Amino acid sequence: MDQGIDDEVRHLLKTRPRDATQHVTAGPYSPVLQIDARHLVVISGQVAVDIDGNVVGDTIEEQAAATLRNCENQLATANCGLRDVFNVHIYLSDLGHWARFNAVHEKVMVTARTVAQSVLLPGFLVEIEMWAVAAKGS
Repeated sequence: MDQGIDDEVRHLLKTRPRDATQHVTAGPYSPVLQIDARHLVVISGQVAVDIDGNVVGDTIEEQAAATLRNCENQLATANCGLRDVFNVHIYLSDLGHWARFNAVHEKVMVTARTVAQSVLLPGFLVEIEMWAVAAKGS
């Protein structure tokens, strides 16, 4: 259809930050979008993966830390930080991991969040989506 048209041309109020990156195995989605609904920033589901597409960590604690780092890196591309996040959606492959995941999460941030058990891609124990608001002028 319109594959040759850049996202910024199709929707001027929804842009991918210039420095946004994603691992080489990512599908056709934006890892982070900046929405001009007066500076709303939404991060698509992030997992414990490095820029080369390798799974990072074997335990829920390792994957939680790596996933939160990936979220923080994506937020930074839109001039945001974890302090700007107002909603988090967390998908765990096993709700039995909740307490261990939460111990890592609470060291980094405390915010509204929804947690659900979900079938994730092979090798992943957690996926996180975040909603943030960039400071005025960002």
